[in-house]
Amino acid sequence: MTSLADLHALMDRLGHPVVRAAAVSGARFADGAPYRFEIPSVEGPDVLEAVVAEADRLGVPVARTSQGSGVMMLTDDEITRMARIGAERGIEVNLFLGPRAAWDTGGQAKLTQAVGAAARGNAMVAACLADALRACSLGIRSLLVGDLGALEVLRALKQDGTLPANLVLKTSVLMPLTNGPTAAIYERLGAGTVNVGTDLTAPQLAEIRAATGLPIDLYLEVPDDQGGFVRFYEAVEIIRAAAPVYLKMGLRNAPNIYPSGGHLGVVPKELGRERVRRAALVLRLIERLDPELAKPSQTSDFGVPEL
Repeated sequence: MTSLADLHALMDRLGHPVVRAAAVSGARFADGAPYRFEIPSVEGPDVLEAVVAEADRLGVPVARTSQGSGVMMLTDDEITRMARIGAERGIEVNLFLGPRAAWDTGGQAKLTQAVGAAARGNAMVAACLADALRACSLGIRSLLVGDLGALEVLRALKQDGTLPANLVLKTSVLMPLTNGPTAAIYERLGAGTVNVGTDLTAPQLAEIRAATGLPIDLYLEVPDDQGGFVRFYEAVEIIRAAAPVYLKMGLRNAPNIYPSGGHLGVVPKELGRERVRRAALVLRLIERLDPELAKPSQTSDFGVPEL
């Protein structure tokens, strides 16, 4: 396969130039890598073990896994096992917080995804805090936040020492982030890494990068309910514009498994394995399109407690 520059030169020769206007980001993760892989929908320790095994088999450096069903859907033993696996493998294990509007008795969230992750009422914010305190007590140091007010309260609890100072607060794709000013707001409210809109162009990602130094999280393959895009051939341009960036490997044509549990059988594990396989395909493509691009590493930037 020819490089990205060769492909663009070929299009120029044919009279159809590829126009790229995105600024190139010079920012990197702490280890110097411009991108890392995140495997989402890792719903419990069995799925995490399957993901780790497949990553080893395919040679994919998985730096982060994230979960969507929520802390409240896991037992203490399951959370502790996930934290232990993450600590042993240097993987950031991220868990979603609390109940959400889409699962509550309110009607609006049944009609639109725009408020699906919102916390309806202060009691639901309190439930998110309960999830956060429980997860941290069991060794988790990365939480997925779907509500702006909950993010602000979690920031305050980190500042006063109620929550660990090294706790990563990751914003959910369900909290719309599509421009630089919004990214700056999220950072001021305590976000440590920001999940952006799934359909943003490379120039739009560059605008967000100019507004914040936080890592950007972007689905490279997007679940159907978030657009269903497959953006493998855009990976190099996305990395150049958004670095440091987590490439999230969702799946098209996959069932919604939230909230997950034993009733789903092997489905969550098989979906996890396939997400790793997708990451292997992307890794190969990036290496062919831009051989000079630094490879990702499997590493975390935050301290993991002893378990």
